[in-house]
Amino acid sequence: MNMTAAVRSSVGAQVHDLIQRRLERALRERVRYRYVKPNVLVEEGSYRIQSPCCSRTVDPAGGLIDIALLVPHEANSWCLCSRDHASSTWVARFQDESLDNLLDLLCMDSERQFWP
Repeated sequence: MNMTAAVRSSVGAQVHDLIQRRLERALRERVRYRYVKPNVLVEEGSYRIQSPCCSRTVDPAGGLIDIALLVPHEANSWCLCSRDHASSTWVARFQDESLDNLLDLLCMDSERQFWP
């Protein structure tokens, strides 16, 4: 690996760390299921959020389930997906939004799209 690629890789890792911490901090302020600690996982440039299934609607044993997927797009826009647990697929709910707007939607979740 040449020096330029090494620096680019290091900067990319730092950016992912900062975004991951930003997501974790925002999730502490969510409205639903405040008593559980969700995990933010970095996967191929996207951020997958998992949480224990408190309502037991998806996992009767209360195990970890996927809650949301945040996918970065160009020009500082993002896509927020919810998990369709019945078909094990991601469903795009909001696209081409700022990260701040999507975090507000995710943390409020008034329509229970993310925290079942």
